[in-house]
Amino acid sequence: MRQLCKGNVAVIKGAVLAGCRAYYGYPITPASEIAEAAALYLPEVGGTFVQAESETASINMVYGASAAGVRVMSASSGPGLSLMQEGISYLAGAELPCVIVDVMRGGPGLGNIAPEQSDYFAMVKGGGHGNYRNLVVAPASVQEMADLTILAFELADKYRNPAIVLTDGFVGQMMEPLDLEYREIVAPVKPWAVQGTAGTRKNMVSSIYLETDDLEEHQRRMEAKYIRAQQTETRCEEYRTKDADLLVVGFGIVSRILRSAVDEARKQGIRVGLFRPITLWPFPSKELAARALAADKVLVVELSNGQMIEDVRLALDGRRPIEFYGRVGGNVPSVEELLAKIEEYATAAV
Repeated sequence: MRQLCKGNVAVIKGAVLAGCRAYYGYPITPASEIAEAAALYLPEVGGTFVQAESETASINMVYGASAAGVRVMSASSGPGLSLMQEGISYLAGAELPCVIVDVMRGGPGLGNIAPEQSDYFAMVKGGGHGNYRNLVVAPASVQEMADLTILAFELADKYRNPAIVLTDGFVGQMMEPLDLEYREIVAPVKPWAVQGTAGTRKNMVSSIYLETDDLEEHQRRMEAKYIRAQQTETRCEEYRTKDADLLVVGFGIVSRILRSAVDEARKQGIRVGLFRPITLWPFPSKELAARALAADKVLVVELSNGQMIEDVRLALDGRRPIEFYGRVGGNVPSVEELLAKIEEYATAAV
């Protein structure tokens, strides 16, 4: 069924199709419509919606529901995600699957409510304490807000780990056509989940390991699953890259603008192509390196002072020159602005 839908609402529609039956969260601009949609749609399928008293409370409610085997989610924006970081670390340490949506806004601190991509470090590099990773997907359209939320639930259960849908205020607030198809939900069996009632309860989920050797063994097991994810779960999109002399790299709303800038640059005879990471962790380093090494230069564009560029540099390991262009404060570059940057860099001596 095709419908006109806002990105934040598409998240919940995808979550319902994925079998999510619990949402705990607290409203915050520009993510509030996610909570509103959850309050509307989850009760219709027998699910639970609770507006918690804070983001800290909500992430710990997520912990409890996930421990009971429920497909559960929350959503917020930068300041709220900062408050959730300890709980996310607990979820990862206890190997509890859940989905968390971060609709990024300007920061640091309270910042403003305009779109940025400055939560990359917090979500992709961990944010909380300890040795853990988040699985992170980055939608660039309303359709992907639904589709990648579904994928996030599947990855979360597959690896028993928090999965993050990392988007920006622009994609969360935009309206586009959304195609949804009913799918039969086959919930995974979770023999590890806490079951039963007082007196008959079995299983205990915890991230506490008092013996040093026990904690090391636990962390080695987690490390092994992260290695598996790096080997099998990378996803990316390439656009007009086969003959590109210049490769531009961006995610989220930036990739949408870059795509149009690539088309305009091609009309002027500039051979440029777009590489878009869809998974930010695991980052598609091998795919990026293979494509970038066929080009002469790389241009990274972000709505930040430069965060994803560190992963691009690691992927290329100094084998190609890399230029960065960023906007912050909630400013989103225009097609003309990025076209001018492409023209400048494409003709510059290296």
